[in-house]
Amino acid sequence: MSNVDVLVAGGGGFIGGHLVADLVKQGLSVRSVDIKPIDEWYQVHEGVENVVADLSLRENAFAQTEGAREVYMLAADMGGMGFIENNKALCMLTVNTSTHMLEAAKAAEVERYFYSSSACVYNGSKQTDPNITALKEEDAYPADPEDGYGWEKLFSERMARHFLEDFGLQTRVARYHNVYGPEGTWTGGREKAPAATCRKIAEAVISGHHEIDIWGDGEQTRSFMYVDDCVKGSQMFLKGDSPIPVNLGSSELISINDLYTMVEGFAGIKCKRNYQLDAPQGVRGRNSDNTLIKEIYGWEPSISLLEGMEKTYRWVYDQVKAAQG
Repeated sequence: MSNVDVLVAGGGGFIGGHLVADLVKQGLSVRSVDIKPIDEWYQVHEGVENVVADLSLRENAFAQTEGAREVYMLAADMGGMGFIENNKALCMLTVNTSTHMLEAAKAAEVERYFYSSSACVYNGSKQTDPNITALKEEDAYPADPEDGYGWEKLFSERMARHFLEDFGLQTRVARYHNVYGPEGTWTGGREKAPAATCRKIAEAVISGHHEIDIWGDGEQTRSFMYVDDCVKGSQMFLKGDSPIPVNLGSSELISINDLYTMVEGFAGIKCKRNYQLDAPQGVRGRNSDNTLIKEIYGWEPSISLLEGMEKTYRWVYDQVKAAQG
């Protein structure tokens, strides 16, 4: 296996595709690995060692990590709330990938190892009110994360910490908060709220049928981070000196109802809303407390939701239009 500056595990995914693009722009040599066939990758970049491999298999993890100086571990079986709530075992099985990649990074003596954790690790009792108190890093304990997906992320965070303590592997951990943007999943059941919102409004515009379904009562709140901020922050964490898990998310809180209103504004329409109260909707409120990231890095995600959602809507609209021929 050839030597490369960076291995991106999950490089065929949404965030991975944007990260690889940025690394290439910096002139770095990149190996991008994903389980999906190449024609299903979100982005495929020229001048990159693009590999289709299942990193949950130990031999593949070792083979693909060999010769890499730094590793970004983004590979995971995941999606939006509907997918997470209905595929808990699949989400937990990502622990195989997380474990084997850590073992492989140790064996390959990589210089830096970045692990993408999630705000789903946070204690559920702290997220029962839409008027959420922003989540601090310490709120992950006592542990009561999102069932399935959140438990796997929290366990793998701990394992990254112990690989640092016991073996000296320089692990860095970010807790991603709801990343969105163009070139992401927008249909099929794995899409997250921003893309689903954009798709439903785009479909309403194109069909002329101004009526939409919303999961829950729409009063649940979230913060959403534009993908460019995620890519910048992830690299900052990897290069930084702090080994503790840190929030990587926007602190701009919005309700799902207001998110729909925002996108309706881009589209120039108003839709009748049908609330599906028995649909998966996750916690009532979740927001990122950015005290620690500002303290450690002097920075926080700052691309406004208005700016990011407008770009995302324009992109999703084009996809919907193209898909309908």
